[in-house]
Amino acid sequence: MRVGIIGGGAAGLAAAYEVGRHGQEAVVYERAPFLGGQASTFPIGGAPLERGYHHLFTSDVDILWLAREIGLGHRVAWLPSRVGLFHEGRIWPFTTPLDLLRFRPLTLPQRLRLGVASLYLRRYRNWRALEPYTASQRLPRLVGRRPYEVVWEPLLRGKFGSHYREVGMAWFWGKIALRFASRGRWMTREVLGYPMGSFGEVFDTLGERVRRMGGHVHTATPVRRVLVEEGRVVGLEVAYPDGVRREAFDAVIATVPSFVFPRLVPGLPPSYLQRLTGVTYLAAVLIVLALKRPLSPVYWLNIADRSIPFVALIEHTNFIPPEHYGGLHIVYLSNYLDKEDPLFHLGHEELLEVYLPHLRRINPAFDPSWVVESHYHREEAAQPVVGAHYSRQIPPHRTPIRGLYLANTTQIYPEDRGTNYSVRLGRKVARMLLKDYGIPVQGELPRPAIPDGITSAEEWGEA
Repeated sequence: MRVGIIGGGAAGLAAAYEVGRHGQEAVVYERAPFLGGQASTFPIGGAPLERGYHHLFTSDVDILWLAREIGLGHRVAWLPSRVGLFHEGRIWPFTTPLDLLRFRPLTLPQRLRLGVASLYLRRYRNWRALEPYTASQRLPRLVGRRPYEVVWEPLLRGKFGSHYREVGMAWFWGKIALRFASRGRWMTREVLGYPMGSFGEVFDTLGERVRRMGGHVHTATPVRRVLVEEGRVVGLEVAYPDGVRREAFDAVIATVPSFVFPRLVPGLPPSYLQRLTGVTYLAAVLIVLALKRPLSPVYWLNIADRSIPFVALIEHTNFIPPEHYGGLHIVYLSNYLDKEDPLFHLGHEELLEVYLPHLRRINPAFDPSWVVESHYHREEAAQPVVGAHYSRQIPPHRTPIRGLYLANTTQIYPEDRGTNYSVRLGRKVARMLLKDYGIPVQGELPRPAIPDGITSAEEWGEA
């Protein structure tokens, strides 16, 4: 059979690879001139660097399986990570349990309660019981009002803005459970992984594997419309560089954001449309700096001070050595913004002008002359706002159009969106499609970090 796949990010390429592994033809269409989506790269200091910061957790079994499958498993390095929290004008280390005990903005009993609550969430498994609640409802009761206001509320505000009170406790639990899994049984130093050829190498190699299997991968080639006849998908209208053509397909997998999907498929039933339009997306806005000198002593610095206009400072070269990038020190300034936020509408230079003065608060010695290069990247569908009872909102992968499937980040739950889970999602939906068409599916997906997790409404019996 011939399967059309809209999107050449992690989910789309993983789906194409799974289709090819089972002897069928996959054709990928990516509107950007490169593959990898949010994990795509650009050159800096003589090496490829991700447009958005990326790393692997020890629990990321799906992308690790994929890296081994395509011959890049040996390229993954596991390195210690250093985490910090910026609060009350200074950086507080937050890597080990001892760091928490030294966090003086909280009293000793408050620190102990915060640590015990984190251990509790790491071991907790009945996350479905958390579905009716928001994080802002449950966390103050679990960790205490003061620890919540000092640590978690500023971070929720920073990541979700005016939507922070809507964020579901099940989503928060997933973040804690997965992140702390990379710290080992006793919550000691965190270890993270990175493919030393970059994530771009992984997805470029995956695209080549799809081609070797008899598939096709097109970049700079947007899909204009999904073609439907008598309630069944029959093909795609594609804008090739030399003109628009109609391509026939037996089935189609779309990996586009939910708000884009109705534009490609007019006439979807109102009940399905409501699930697509009922999810709010936040945009990721990133400034990437290449500096002459290091800015901080940590890799991942959460900003718990809302007077600073970005939510996190990720100093990539405190994780991957600066020698990898010609001696430059790479810093991401990260923000998640509503499209109504004034910062969303600023251009590269304007945003840089807003951000740079605040770097002196992180490091008083910072001077703008340290900046060798700066880059601006924006992803408009970066973070769905995952609220209470979110499982009721998930659109099924099998759409009301026969032969048309949807796989995007709104369907990853209770885990958060990320490269590993996009790979899993793409493979899972491809296998669903193959089974629907009577093609025997080989093997099983790797065992996930959250074995009783769900990733779509189908698993709730709502398909």
